[in-house]
Amino acid sequence: MTSASQPAPARPTSRDVARAAGVSQATVSLVLGDKWRGRVSEATAERVRSATQDLGYRPNLAARSLRLGRTRTALLVVPALTNEFFARVYTGAAAVAAEHGFGVVLYPSPDGTGPARDPFASARAALDGVIASSMAADALGALHGADLPLVMLDSDPEDTGVAARVNLDIADGMRQVTDHLLALGHRRFIHLASAIDSWTFAVRARAVHDAVQGVPGAVVRTTPAALDVRAGREAAEQALAAPGPRPTAIICDDDILAAGACKAARRLGLRVPDDVSVTGFDDLALATAVEPELTTVRLPAEQVGERGMTALLAVLDGRPAEPGSLPVHLVVRGSSAPPPPRS
Repeated sequence: MTSASQPAPARPTSRDVARAAGVSQATVSLVLGDKWRGRVSEATAERVRSATQDLGYRPNLAARSLRLGRTRTALLVVPALTNEFFARVYTGAAAVAAEHGFGVVLYPSPDGTGPARDPFASARAALDGVIASSMAADALGALHGADLPLVMLDSDPEDTGVAARVNLDIADGMRQVTDHLLALGHRRFIHLASAIDSWTFAVRARAVHDAVQGVPGAVVRTTPAALDVRAGREAAEQALAAPGPRPTAIICDDDILAAGACKAARRLGLRVPDDVSVTGFDDLALATAVEPELTTVRLPAEQVGERGMTALLAVLDGRPAEPGSLPVHLVVRGSSAPPPPRS
């Protein structure tokens, strides 16, 4: 004969957590809502967290959302997940969101690197805020009047209507590349520029030209290309085969374009870096997949996502977001060397 089934144990409540930690329910709410700083001590917050873990307490997020008027959901708008950089941005944003009981809904552009279509019409009421790349800025017109805080990534500091901004020091990265090549002795450059109309690429173009300005004999010729390997190869081939003295270095807006430039050099019978140096930007996995490996600029993509989500949480709590641009770093590899003799 089988015994009668036992009733399931009662689910622990915030009152149970408060009792175990020796605090009020209000204090439990402050700690679990990450609003305890300046209100309760670190030791008290740790007691609440320990009691929560020991009891296996899980807050009722649906009820909490109704009470606070929040869904604890952020929308991340990026050009495309086919671009490794933005996949890493999402990873960073999602990690910070998870620590604070938030979810991140990802909206990549269906058209690759073009602007995303309007994702807001049906989702607006279910969001607490938006984090968006400047490369998807055209999708944000629908936000006007929606009263949703907007955090922009890698965008023009002069633009208004933004709750917070997370920028990389893009100009410094391009200066580091150009100064590296100038120090090697290069004076004739191709700037293989992304044809995408975006603030971040405009900054790169200005930085290259500013870096060579005033350097005797230094010349930069800008050649635009769509952001893919084939377009980069075709544009670099045309630039390298143009009449006149051949450029000795190709400065690329992106590692993808740099891979195309390396293919162009090989097709023309040129060696990288013996005959022509090639540099990239972003330090994608592609940078070490090509041979020779690319000299490029490393961007902290995960940190961009982390800082973006942290900035949105600060705005939602009425706090200022962390100021300042994230630093970027030149990584010197085998694709750059002094120019050939008598060049």
